[in-house]
Amino acid sequence: MNILAALFNVFSFSILLPILQILFKVNTERYELVDWSTCNVDNLVEVMTNNGYYYSQCLVDTYGPATTLLVLGIVLASLTLLKTATYFGGSACLMPLRTGIIRDVRADIYKKILSLPLSFFSEERKGDILARVSTDVNEIDSSITSSLDMIIKNPIFILVYVGTMFTMSWQLTLFTLLVVPLLAGGIGRIGKKLKQNSLYAQSKWSDGISQIEETLGGLRIIKAFIAEKKMEDRFTAVNNEFRNASMKVAIRQSAAHPVSEFLGTCMIVIVLWFGGYLIFSGSSPIDASGFIYYLVILYTTLQPIKDLSKAGYSIQKGLASLERINKILHAENNIKEVAEPKQIEALNDSIQLENVHFSYNEGHEILHDINLTIKKGQTIALVGQSGSGKSTLVDLIPRYHDVSSGAIKIDGEDVRNLCIHSLRSLIGNVNQEAILFNDTIFNNIAFGVENATQEQVEAAAKIANAHDFIMEMEQGYQTNVGDRGGRLSGGQRQRISIARAILKNPPILILDEATSALDTESERLVQDALEKLMRSRTTIAIAHRLSTIKNANEIFVLHEGKIVERGTHEELIGMNGYYKKLNDMQAL
Repeated sequence: MNILAALFNVFSFSILLPILQILFKVNTERYELVDWSTCNVDNLVEVMTNNGYYYSQCLVDTYGPATTLLVLGIVLASLTLLKTATYFGGSACLMPLRTGIIRDVRADIYKKILSLPLSFFSEERKGDILARVSTDVNEIDSSITSSLDMIIKNPIFILVYVGTMFTMSWQLTLFTLLVVPLLAGGIGRIGKKLKQNSLYAQSKWSDGISQIEETLGGLRIIKAFIAEKKMEDRFTAVNNEFRNASMKVAIRQSAAHPVSEFLGTCMIVIVLWFGGYLIFSGSSPIDASGFIYYLVILYTTLQPIKDLSKAGYSIQKGLASLERINKILHAENNIKEVAEPKQIEALNDSIQLENVHFSYNEGHEILHDINLTIKKGQTIALVGQSGSGKSTLVDLIPRYHDVSSGAIKIDGEDVRNLCIHSLRSLIGNVNQEAILFNDTIFNNIAFGVENATQEQVEAAAKIANAHDFIMEMEQGYQTNVGDRGGRLSGGQRQRISIARAILKNPPILILDEATSALDTESERLVQDALEKLMRSRTTIAIAHRLSTIKNANEIFVLHEGKIVERGTHEELIGMNGYYKKLNDMQAL
């Protein structure tokens, strides 16, 4: 399509030659028709030019110059129509490619976000990730993929135009090509710092997105501490920095067109002087009207050259965004499966932690030499002060992180040799913060369980003491819970998350301080639901309130990443140690 557009453009301009001849009567030569059968590669241009003039003269002789001008004008308009149609066709053919690239980039980023370990997100700001997924991907769309059309189309146009110029006058064209490096060199100087400036601007906008995200999450605290002005000042500072950085990029980018326009005009002036000199000296291979046509083709060649330079700028700007996106796409996932992972269907005997050590960063160990065994059907509890490593310990079992040394085994098999999907399908979680999605209650309970029926969801809700309050809501199980479950109370959110765990029906259950944020009545309902959930399951419970884990088969007391005491509630009280101190403080 682009090749056809370039050829139609050249032919439409060639109609200008007989029009100029007729208007200005600069050529009085009479032409004879050359037989088309004698046409070959060597004389194609001469035969076409000769016969074009012959047919024009026949039209003038038969109908007069005015009618001939009208006919040639109609031919010119027809060729232009064909040129613009094929030009559009070339761009339309690229649209599926252009939009498909952006769709694939977004899909790849989302898929990568889902596959990355939790440790990656603890080091990254949520707002920065959002900026990369939205603003940076849009920048790639507007900068790189929008340049695809120019990158594919313009070299074709330039080749066809330069080829036409060579057939008209190779001497003049060689001289023109000697001048082109001046044009390219001047444009190249502007683009050098564009990528660096764009990278800085995008990082500043990431700061802005992060602040907006923090503000939305902490609006209650901001208002409570009357900190609106402070937050506004913080955002204004970042916003101004982004504006200044963007302004530098925009000024540098906007310089491309005027600079290339000026340099292009200089090139035309130089070629005009040289061509005029050849014509005046009588050594020119083309006549005056041919030279005007040559200048028209040359000027037309400048536009695709300018577009290519503009595409070069845009790509430099887009590469800065691509670099930021690649930080997510090329992030290493250190939770890897072995080549042939083993499937696991159930817990048959026990979970063993053998000499487990773990650290997020080298040099600062969170867990030291942890040894414990959890028999099938047992309930064990982890207690200790905040920061003692309880949550980290339970995160190692479903492989949210991998141990630094030692091993975690299920029925004697190291979890690192197991299929991650089948390992995590054995485990259900109820966390301190009930994480719900902006969806219906039904879909939140059925989350992760395919083809769950209404009866199954209701049965799970009844066990979790959630059915009654759900039925009191305006649309029952089809009621939307709002962002992060904001339309529900803490106790209601927690009971829905317990119903979700009940429906999954996992053999291993992890309870991470599931009742610590609730009022007394809600705690009683949730605790009752948890007790129903824990029956016949292997349970690991993290608790600050010791009253909730009194009946555990074994309690492990963690202090600064080490197990310092272990035993039943009565045994630990009798030891008169760390657990006894915690118990006395809570009793008080």
